[in-house]
Amino acid sequence: MALYDTLFSQLDITSAQLLVTDNDFRDKDFRNQLSETVKSLLALKVIPIFNENDAVSTRRAPYEDSSGIFWDNDSLAALLALELKADLLVLLSDVEGLYSGPPSDPKSKLIHTYIKERHQGEITFGDKSRVGRGGMTAKVKAAVYAADAGIPVVITSGYAAENIIKVLQGECIGTLFHHDAHLWAAVREVGAREMAIAARESSRRLQAMSSHDRKKILLDIADALEANEKLINTENEADILAAQQAGYEKSLIARLALKPGKISSLANSVRVLANMEDPIGCILKKTELADGLVLEKTSSPLGVLLIVFESRPEALVQIASLAIRSGNGLLLKGGKEANRSNAILHKIITGAIPDSVGKKVVGLVTSREEIPDLLKLDDVIDLVIPRGSNKLVSQIKNSTKIPVLGHADGICHVYIDKSANMDMAKQIVLDAKVDYPAACNAMETLLVHKDLILTEGVNELIVDLRIEGVTLYGGPRASTLLNIPEARSFHHEYNSLACTVEIVDDVYAAINHIHQHGSAHTDCVIAEDLEVAEVFLHQVDSAAVFHNASTRFCDGARFGLGAEVGISTSRIHARGPVGVEGLLTTRWILRGCGQVVNGDKGLVYTHKDLTN
Repeated sequence: MALYDTLFSQLDITSAQLLVTDNDFRDKDFRNQLSETVKSLLALKVIPIFNENDAVSTRRAPYEDSSGIFWDNDSLAALLALELKADLLVLLSDVEGLYSGPPSDPKSKLIHTYIKERHQGEITFGDKSRVGRGGMTAKVKAAVYAADAGIPVVITSGYAAENIIKVLQGECIGTLFHHDAHLWAAVREVGAREMAIAARESSRRLQAMSSHDRKKILLDIADALEANEKLINTENEADILAAQQAGYEKSLIARLALKPGKISSLANSVRVLANMEDPIGCILKKTELADGLVLEKTSSPLGVLLIVFESRPEALVQIASLAIRSGNGLLLKGGKEANRSNAILHKIITGAIPDSVGKKVVGLVTSREEIPDLLKLDDVIDLVIPRGSNKLVSQIKNSTKIPVLGHADGICHVYIDKSANMDMAKQIVLDAKVDYPAACNAMETLLVHKDLILTEGVNELIVDLRIEGVTLYGGPRASTLLNIPEARSFHHEYNSLACTVEIVDDVYAAINHIHQHGSAHTDCVIAEDLEVAEVFLHQVDSAAVFHNASTRFCDGARFGLGAEVGISTSRIHARGPVGVEGLLTTRWILRGCGQVVNGDKGLVYTHKDLTN
């Protein structure tokens, strides 16, 4: 109590110890007076600290006798929460919360929400505390008791700084016990699966529509986006303000913002997509296997896509329109920082989808659906495309059986050869770095031929980059010669107004550098020597390789794809900006007139190509 008095006095608050016994709670008058006493103390800025009065306790032995209405501090806390009709009970422990097994066991996982029906028989408790009567077992028993009576309970660590404040602010820490937890679990586990199944069923109805009707859906979406531009921008501005107040990084806020003219640009991209040739059911190859037996290889939707994306709300529009054009069902899981932008865009898009298809063809997964739960649905989701940070993409790749399409890094290079036109080089480099620094196709490393160092052209380029606010870091050679700080690593994506500069001996050294430190995204050579350019274009093993053009051109809309679901650095299925074609697979359709194999007796195979 002396310690409590000292600590609370620093906050101009007094503490008072209230000693109670088990028998006190059997007294109806005591229980009636309890609430009024606590209210009076709090009004006087006095914090009541309850404890059992061991001096008059009827227990046979402290820490051993668990009889009575309460039997330890945890059960006393639960009892008091009920008597005082508390809004919340926080039980502090020496671990982060309730684990599926002993916290020291690496296989044990923190349980964020306790569901009695599921967890009661699954949890293995470790040894109880050396001081006290029950350890975590007692805390869980008390928490279940209070939660069943309607008092939410959170068990969390008492050692972590500001944990109580974090609980009050609604952060997901510790373990929550709640009377309705079983209902939440049902929504989370069944909801994602039902959404995926509904998306697949709706996508089949979408595929059955005529090409003209699918086109009309996209044109209606484009019109709806422009008609609701003011509302979209209002919601987006609210997201940006919330992100700024939450202290998010500037690069994330830059990706979150819908710049002026962005909605019109998105609408136009959707119209371009609508006016493209119908990608579904195209005959890619036609072969006569034998007389009267014709085989067709046709384009077909993949099925159900799960797109997990951070920050960029425009990604929702691009992905949804591509899914509709390609006849795929879609589940979207956006970042919480763009909740309002994503919600209004999803509402507008699905509002333009006719009931004959069903609005569930595009599902927006919201708060209670966690990414790990979605990634387990390998039987109903056919492809995952993550769009976001290196950490997000890597986590998804490492935690699902579903095929993943995407890239973890966007470490793009520009190499200036000694034959380069320096006026052109300055324009390209500045555009590649400054046009949109947070984009994955922005230049992160500038490689310069050794013969150009300290020339007037390179010096002017360095000055121009600094004028634009670009912070320069150097490799071992460049940092010395250009007097700039040395970069910590060549394999680094800044996503901001910063880049690495290094000096290389020739085009072959540039190629080796890119292969060693790049991410196989987009790389560019600036050269007038066509032989050098061809060497670079054919030997750099990246998804996109450019000659005398900014890396910022690596974009689905700029490539004429209408839109993109992302940029893939994979070597299987799709590579580079992924448009409609990347969301298709193939089917085989065989047309015959009664043929059977029968050991291939009497059947003459012709394998004649009928494609053209």
